[in-house]
Amino acid sequence: MMKKAILFVLLWFIVAPVFAASTAVNGVRLWSAPDHSRLVFDLGDEVDHHLFSLDNPNRIVIDIKNARLKGSLTQPDAEDLYISKLRYAKRNGDDFRIVLDLKKSVKPKSFLLQPNGQYGHRLVVDVNGIENVSDSGKSAVKTAKKTKKATKQQIKIAKSVKSIGKGRDVVIAIDAGHGGEDPGASGPTGVKEKDVVLQIAKKLASEINRKKGYKAVLTRTGDYYVGLRKRMKIARAQKADLFISIHADAFNDSRVRGSSVYVLSSKGASNEATRWLADRENAADLVGGVKLEDKDDMLATVLLDLSQAATREASVVVAQSVYGELKKHGKTHGRKVLKAGFMVLKSPDVPSLLIETAFISNPSEERNLKNAKYQRRFAKAITRGVDQYFRSSPPPGTLLAQSSPKRHVISSGETLSEIAQQYSVSLSMLRQTNSLKSDRLRVGQVLTIPRS
Repeated sequence: MMKKAILFVLLWFIVAPVFAASTAVNGVRLWSAPDHSRLVFDLGDEVDHHLFSLDNPNRIVIDIKNARLKGSLTQPDAEDLYISKLRYAKRNGDDFRIVLDLKKSVKPKSFLLQPNGQYGHRLVVDVNGIENVSDSGKSAVKTAKKTKKATKQQIKIAKSVKSIGKGRDVVIAIDAGHGGEDPGASGPTGVKEKDVVLQIAKKLASEINRKKGYKAVLTRTGDYYVGLRKRMKIARAQKADLFISIHADAFNDSRVRGSSVYVLSSKGASNEATRWLADRENAADLVGGVKLEDKDDMLATVLLDLSQAATREASVVVAQSVYGELKKHGKTHGRKVLKAGFMVLKSPDVPSLLIETAFISNPSEERNLKNAKYQRRFAKAITRGVDQYFRSSPPPGTLLAQSSPKRHVISSGETLSEIAQQYSVSLSMLRQTNSLKSDRLRVGQVLTIPRS
């Protein structure tokens, strides 16, 4: 009997370390986006894993060595474009195997993420449709070459898109910050930034689309993660005339409140608080995971930075217009438009601004951010600021440009009668439109030309 007891104890000391070394899979999170699906395995420690695909039927298999699942798997929604079901089982006694049953052929990719302030070790599996996989390296090189050839005339603040007949709409790209496994900041009662900014972004899109001559596009329409550079790519692919990123950040002092408007800084942040905020927002890619292909995109971005001067100027003007409307809407944090090095604002040819709608860390502002009426009022204020800017500076080829009154700058030697004849309008109507008491003109004077 004593020998059996001693043998049992010896076996325990031999086997126990094996169990202790087993890594816990604490949970599996699944996010479904329009162009991909993402699984995130929350891990107790670093792991070795192996991923491979099978067909007939289409499946993805992920083996995690020396691991065990705690809890249950999250199953995909019926709307998920790629994954129909998740299954798991033990393998070789100590390993953990998960199988993804697929709806179509895909191209999967996996990578490991180190712990950050928000999460521990993670294994990320991205499932992309074959139709969505592109050669980003070639794309980056092409973009860079185009940039070198571009002139200042080609890179205008409001791009001209050729159109025949009816003018095109002014396109506004609206970016709801964070999403998916990146919740952003949280309020005192647990309200998540990613949720309220998506609600505001959708209301802003609705307000924009209600105005004739405008079209809104969203960088994300649901709760999923979009990389910072991809947000810019979406805006550029849609030929956006303006990019607006919506946020609701937190600060370590819960008394701080008010909205802010930011544009890209070329010389650093406006102040220490702004620098802190920019560092926090730019770290979003550390939460969501940086794809290896982005290295080529990063090179292209550096080259494209050369074309940003005119875009920055336009960004400041439209930001000032929006800031003025937000001041009428409620309290603003700071006395002017602020500047910071937000990655998401670095589009080379699309004027861009980032709006901090409120500080979600402030209890009263957290309540406001949850309120649908407050969200709608805020969206209307932004829309008014955007409309004021484009009414005064409509992009060529747009419906707004066609409907806006023409303006004529007086050159040396011109007379009022010659100008009236040039635009086929009556002399009396030209005088009346410009409130002219005489026909005397000065060089540089701007006349509004009435419709004939």
